[in-house]
Amino acid sequence: MKSLLYKYRKFFIVLIVFSAITITLFYFALKPQKILPVYNPADVNPELVDSTVQYKSKYHTIADFSFVNQNGDTITQKNYEGKIYVADFFFTTCGSICPKMTTNLADVQKAVLNNPKVMLLSHTVFPETDSIPVLKTYAIKHGVVDSKWNLVTGDKKEIYTMARKSYLAVKLGRPDQLYDMVHTENFVLVDQKRRVRGFYDGTDKEDIKRLLEDIDFLCKE
Repeated sequence: MKSLLYKYRKFFIVLIVFSAITITLFYFALKPQKILPVYNPADVNPELVDSTVQYKSKYHTIADFSFVNQNGDTITQKNYEGKIYVADFFFTTCGSICPKMTTNLADVQKAVLNNPKVMLLSHTVFPETDSIPVLKTYAIKHGVVDSKWNLVTGDKKEIYTMARKSYLAVKLGRPDQLYDMVHTENFVLVDQKRRVRGFYDGTDKEDIKRLLEDIDFLCKE
């Protein structure tokens, strides 16, 4: 038996190598390829989308914007041009989901700190109280790195418009209050082409893990 194996050893070696390559090729051929969808208003819960764009089923992108950050600097879409970024909505005096969201976004900041392709953008839904000094204090408290993460304030109508027409992430507030809005726990992932590629529960650690995996995927896309 040993002599038979020795005689045909090259054949068996070739057979084993060929089998390993074949199995590997079949594995990757059959393995589902990761795909991140591109979200349009028609794909999202209507409660989070302005009625004027709910019908839109393709070609949705984040609109141009202009806000002011924690340092008093004007922040526009130009600051995020060609970047992958995570956007959310909050307010500094929120005592419910905001603290956990901010803590988790700080963890995201830590994970992408040395990745120049990725940035963060947080919008206050209470610009009447979240002034520049208030945002600066909040930023310092939560370890915000200015070059990576902007906390922005501005005209409430403009924030409302961005929240419901671009990011598709905020519910209507009191109907008797013009431009009143109730932020959600959503983190919104935006790609280099200003398209919405994902929504994540900003209070959930598993969803934060999924967000980081999807950011990594977009960086290689």
